[in-house]
Amino acid sequence: MIYIKISDMDFYDDAVVLIKSFYPRTEVMQYQEQAEQTRTAQDIVIEPEVPEKDGRSKKELHEAFKCTLYTKLSAQLNKTLPWGYLTGVRPSKIAYTLLEKGADREQILEEFTKKHLVSEKKAQLALQVAQTEKSILEKMDYKNGYSLYIGIPFCPTTCLYCSFTSYSLAAYQSKVQPYLEALLKEMKYVSEAMRGRRLDTVYFGGGTPTTLSAGQLDMLLTELERQFDLSACRELTVEAGRPDSITYEKLCVLKAHHVDRISINPQTMNQQTLDLIGRRHTVEQIEEAFALAGKAGIDNINMDMICGLPEEGMEELSYTLEEIKKLDPESLTVHALAVKRSSRLNRMKDTYHFGASEEMVSYAASCARDMNMEPYYLYRQKNIPGNLENVGFSKKGKECLYNILIMEELHDIIAVGAGTSSKIVHQEDHQVDRIENLKDIKQYITRIDEIIHRKELKMI
Repeated sequence: MIYIKISDMDFYDDAVVLIKSFYPRTEVMQYQEQAEQTRTAQDIVIEPEVPEKDGRSKKELHEAFKCTLYTKLSAQLNKTLPWGYLTGVRPSKIAYTLLEKGADREQILEEFTKKHLVSEKKAQLALQVAQTEKSILEKMDYKNGYSLYIGIPFCPTTCLYCSFTSYSLAAYQSKVQPYLEALLKEMKYVSEAMRGRRLDTVYFGGGTPTTLSAGQLDMLLTELERQFDLSACRELTVEAGRPDSITYEKLCVLKAHHVDRISINPQTMNQQTLDLIGRRHTVEQIEEAFALAGKAGIDNINMDMICGLPEEGMEELSYTLEEIKKLDPESLTVHALAVKRSSRLNRMKDTYHFGASEEMVSYAASCARDMNMEPYYLYRQKNIPGNLENVGFSKKGKECLYNILIMEELHDIIAVGAGTSSKIVHQEDHQVDRIENLKDIKQYITRIDEIIHRKELKMI
């Protein structure tokens, strides 16, 4: 156990994230005097130095705190972290902002390596992603458009590592139709509120949208076309992440409604791991789903994979990547396993050996480049052992515009559905207002009018 003894709780969350990055498998909690009675010889008390509130901005104070704590822990443990003391979700945003201000390559790399203590390799990754994003966004008037996210919170089963808002279809079958009715009501409000604005991208996420039947998908996409002007829409993505949710009939429905990008997400191509993490499908079903998508005429397919899954090492990772190479998708998203607090994996973390390494993510990146893909978006999560990152790779021209827009927070993303979060971007100062929808599906259905009213108050 690690206890954090801190004099200013404003900095407590920063301390937790950094300390967990150095001690990924150790419990961390706030120090209290009564803890002295139960401490063991193995327990550690860390007392971070808190900066004086001397007129510096809140951001500057937090950076000073993290830099001091990182330097202290790094020296004590003789260990560095690939992203230095950066704890934010969007490291490429730093590079993107500097590019917008006219900074050159050396200035940006120095900002990462000297100021934030990031490794040279990760600094170059952030810069490359930002350069790609900027080259794509320069070609569109994103400031006057918006994106629509539609959340379908149902899955065939819940994976061991998952903490997303998702519900087992078997347990919630009776709620699907009432949910869709509430969802359509919220969509109708958004379509009216955003009338006159240009809709740039639409993204169906979840959960697993293709958990819905072919008829339900057809109805939902038909209503999308009826309620929204899609004439200028540049991208329509549907996550078909679980191969056991995919049928040829559903894929034909997607194609008929001009869906131009889908995800088929194996996470691993090792059957033993699929069984362990609760994905009730076979490796063969992944391959079959991919072939069916091609047969239906869908030619932009992303595949997700996870480095560091329970009981997987380099051998299993290498096998997964070799099998994905054979399928030759248009894009590949490489995740470093994050251990979310509400996931079953977190409750069972002493049962399994897991966690990504720098060697794993570097190997996955080299395999993506073997498939003629380059990194185009990047984000980090708080609870990734090893302080690593998730990277989206794609072939040229197949980058997901929605992913770039949501990472850089450059235009409004209006989200509908249980557990979704809308982002309203104020272009004059780049501040972002968030509108959170209720996560519980039953509450979402019964309180949909209240949810819509909450949007009304912030979208006026």
